Amino acid sequence: MDLLNTLVDKGLRRESPTREEALAVLATSDDDVLDVVAAAGKVRRHWFGRRVKLNYLVNLKSGLCPEDCSYCSQRLGSKAEILKYTWLKPDQASAAAAAGVSGGAKRVCLVASGRGPTDRDVDRVSDTIKAIKEQHESVEVCACLGLLSDGQAERLREAGADAYNHNLNTSESTYGDITTTHTYADRVDTVNKAHAAGLSACSGLIAGMGESDEDLVDVVFSLRELDPDSVPVNFLIPMEGTPLAKEWHLTPQRCLRILAMTRFVCPDAEVRIAGGREVHLRTMQPLALHLANSIFLGDYLTSEGQAGHADLEMIADAGFEVEGAGEVTLPEHRAAARDGGCGSHAGGCGSHESGCGSHAGGGVCAPAHTGEPAAPHPAEEPRTDLVAVRRRGAGTDLAPNA
Repeated sequence: MDLLNTLVDKGLRRESPTREEALAVLATSDDDVLDVVAAAGKVRRHWFGRRVKLNYLVNLKSGLCPEDCSYCSQRLGSKAEILKYTWLKPDQASAAAAAGVSGGAKRVCLVASGRGPTDRDVDRVSDTIKAIKEQHESVEVCACLGLLSDGQAERLREAGADAYNHNLNTSESTYGDITTTHTYADRVDTVNKAHAAGLSACSGLIAGMGESDEDLVDVVFSLRELDPDSVPVNFLIPMEGTPLAKEWHLTPQRCLRILAMTRFVCPDAEVRIAGGREVHLRTMQPLALHLANSIFLGDYLTSEGQAGHADLEMIADAGFEVEGAGEVTLPEHRAAARDGGCGSHAGGCGSHESGCGSHAGGGVCAPAHTGEPAAPHPAEEPRTDLVAVRRRGAGTDLAPNA
């Protein structure tokens, strides 16, 4: 297929596909999905070999969020029967992180519900970061605390944070349909604050919320422009008690196409399979490892994931290997750019991924949304049996799934 050969060549050069090419990947048939995976897999292996980075979530504060994000079980007005608790103490969070590290996690992601941290909250998280680093000096720590105010990213970095996560989630044109209590621009501003503070920016999307192919391409091209080192691809977990509980638009094949498109647009970024892989990819999860070089180990924030030992078996059986603590995740050119103080994105730092992997020509600006609806996709039969509320790990007396 000429399209796939072209996309592989561009990916190996860190060159952006066109929007038409990205849309064409999403429009390929199920009959061609293995060809799409094989092509994107060449790009993935070129930049990341057969390594899989493991990440582990610690939910520092669960539920009772004042924001109205439709996809979230912790949102204002959520009727989801999730765990609700206030801030974990640093020693509790450190103990939770230790479980993930012992399971092979290289990065610990500290997440707290809420619009954004107060200065006191930043102090709490800073103490937690220090506690984790005292126990596990080499572990990466990523904070995900919502919208940042001026100076907070710098304080987190001083405390030892390596990265900051804040996802764009969906296209700018449809963002207001998903959330009304903050704006798309607010999210972009927080990612830029992380960049400017020298933190490794982590920003991704959620697929399966009823968006069109155009929306998916819009948000991935916007991520390319924003220049995150890590791009988490979440697949909506339709939780009972949330506005999107009835949204079941994904098939395993569509998930694979979305991951492949993300890899082609962001060839040398850490593409991470995040929430929902067990629900929507199911037995096709091993194929997704040919597209993404990073996954979460065990459970998520409010829902259960695949057992940690099953994740490790899946990686080994698929012929991949867990990335070691001493290995550098990012390709040499990107790692060197970060080490050289290329964290401030605003001035244009050349090929510090210039939006998830650009070539020397700089970032790629996405055209305005056309408003044309995508062709309908076959709806997935609801698999509510695969959606389970987390009842173990952080905030409970039960052992975590790691």
